[in-house]
This record gives sequence, structure tokens and C-alpha cells, in this order.
Amino acid sequence: MALFEPNDENAVAEVIRTAQAEARPLAIRGGGTRVVGGEGDGDVLTTRNLTGITLYEPGALTIVARAGTPLDEIRSTLAAEGQHLAFEPMDARGLTGRDGTPTVGGMVAANVSGPRRLQAGACRDCMIGVRFVDGTGRVIRNGGRVMKNVTGLDLVRMMAGSHGTLGVITEVGFKVLPEPAATATVQLTGLDVTTAVAAMTAAMGTPFDVTGAAHQPRGATMLRLEGFEGSVAYRAGALAKALKKFGQAEIIDGPEAWTDIRDVTAFAGKDGAVWRISVKPTDGPRVVEALGGADCLLDWSGGLVWALTDPEFDLRAALTGIPGHATLMRVPVDAAPKWPVFHPEPAPVAALSRGLKAKFDPQGILNPGQMDRPVPEPA
Repeated sequence: MALFEPNDENAVAEVIRTAQAEARPLAIRGGGTRVVGGEGDGDVLTTRNLTGITLYEPGALTIVARAGTPLDEIRSTLAAEGQHLAFEPMDARGLTGRDGTPTVGGMVAANVSGPRRLQAGACRDCMIGVRFVDGTGRVIRNGGRVMKNVTGLDLVRMMAGSHGTLGVITEVGFKVLPEPAATATVQLTGLDVTTAVAAMTAAMGTPFDVTGAAHQPRGATMLRLEGFEGSVAYRAGALAKALKKFGQAEIIDGPEAWTDIRDVTAFAGKDGAVWRISVKPTDGPRVVEALGGADCLLDWSGGLVWALTDPEFDLRAALTGIPGHATLMRVPVDAAPKWPVFHPEPAPVAALSRGLKAKFDPQGILNPGQMDRPVPEPA
């Protein structure tokens, strides 16, 4: 098995054209922080040498970086100007137990989005441009350096969540936002899951601009407010009063607790399989009930459920009848693969996926089987 570490976009295209001519599959690698989809088949093409911020205009709220650029470099560069990536991407290393470096390309390929998604949108919603090399070796550019409406196929958003199956991302542009001057969390304790989701959805219906709504495993229900200091203090007090029917609220200053929610640290280092379940928020309690005694962390006001289960537990079967999808994020290193990582697609969606694959990777050389592969065999 060969390892390709191209230093620029043209070299990526050459590797892909050669692989296509020889009908050789390529396993696309980013920073190596996730196990989703297994290790893949064929020679390895890594983007870790495609590094560097190619454009940063703080006044225009725009940053463009190559795919292998470490996410920490992006964060530190933005922080120096009092800005951030609004969609709050997680650092999965603690959860997955993997080494490596989170990168821009990996973040986009998995559409990684944190607690602020319910207010600021997902990774794909903050992307303004993308460059990638498709399965024929063509270099494709879509979008630009400002947010605007597009016509035709929106390749920028198509690449978000494609997991390297449609092309190798080489560069991405994002809109960024100012870092909040202050953060406060209105915290309720002792709520059962049904009451917690009712409190979170009630908070989201207020005019107080809640930017995070989460319920910890067997713990606190947390509602985040961000902005100017005076505004945050006022809104936190008003929200606590608005939610008093759910219990006594405590107001906590600072953003620290939300890093744990973002990175799902409650499940880091714990035995078991970890699932990421996406449903409508009001179905969050149904998911928790269907999973019995599993520890569950609810984010996005109940619309995202992280579950820690026995590796032998057929979670998707247990959730039959609840609309949504479940992704297997981690299994113990000594457990045999049992369930596909990605949720089976409905027939119409699967047909669209096949059509896109045929267009951008007609020979199927990029991450073949990625979307229906079981988790990797234990080492």
C-alpha cells in the first residue's frame, strides 16, 4: 500500500489521474482524528501537507485556508482579531481516542458542527467557497469570497459531509463572526429528559437569542447566551425568570462548560459504543426512552443525541419508528465490527448519491465503500 503526501493541488490531481488510469482505489486521509467509515481501501492520499491560510480579511469576515491546515491554527489566527468559526467545530480526539490533528479539510468532509449550530448554522452554512479535485483529476472551484446566492448545483455545500467520496478538498473559504464579548449559562438541575427538552424548546421560543441548549447525561440542563456584557446579563436574568416553572435556575458566567458539550467529554475514555443520533428536538425523549439505561447527552435542544451503549446493542433497530438517522462514532478497540457506520439512506436519497458519485467519481476510486463500510476490525 503506497502513501501519497502531495504538497499542492496539482500534485493531488496527478495522483488521482494516475490512480484512475490504473483503476486503483484511494483512501483519503485528513488529520486522522476520527474512525468514521473505517480505514478505507487502497493507497493512502493524505492532505496533511496542504497547509496554510491563503487569505484572511478580518474586516470582510472572511478566511480561506488549505485543507491540511490545523484547526488550531485557524482558531488562533481568528482569536487574535477577536473572531471565531461560528459553527463551533468539535475536537473529536478525546471521544474517539485517536491521535492526530483536526484539520480544515476533515472538518468540512464530516460537516463538523457544534452546539451553536441551532443558532448559527452548520459548517456547510458558513462555507463560502471550496476547491477540490474530483475522481477524474479535474480541479473544481465553486463559490467565492463573499456570501451570495448561487444557481445550479451548490458544490460548496455538497462537499460538506461527503467524507472524501466525491473529491479531495484542497481549499475552503469561510465566513467568520466576532467572538462574543460575554457568555452566560442558565442552568437547571434535576430535570428528567422530557422536562429538560420542554425547557430547552421553551427557551428557544423566547426572544433572548439562545445560542446553546443541552442536557448532560443524568445532569444539568444548560442554556447559553452570548453577546455584549450588559445584554447577556439582562437576557440571562430574564430567561431564568421565564423558565421558573421548570425549576430554580442558576446563572453561570463564562464559556468553559460548553467545550465539554462540544467535544462530548462525558463519554471520553468510557467503555462502550458511541452513537450520534439526529432527530427532531421533540423526539429526543423518545430516543432516550427507546435506549433504556444508556447514558445520553442531548444537544441542539434535543435534536442531537449522543448515546453510550453496549457494543452489542442494535441501536438502529431500537429506534425503529423514530424519524432521523444514527451514525456510529466509536466502538471499543477489542470489539468486532457489527453495525454499519452510516445510517442506510432512503431509496430516493441513495439514488441521488449514486448520481453524484457517477458524475464526480465515475470509476469509484475515492474512498470506495466509505458510506456503507462497517467499523474497522480491531488491531
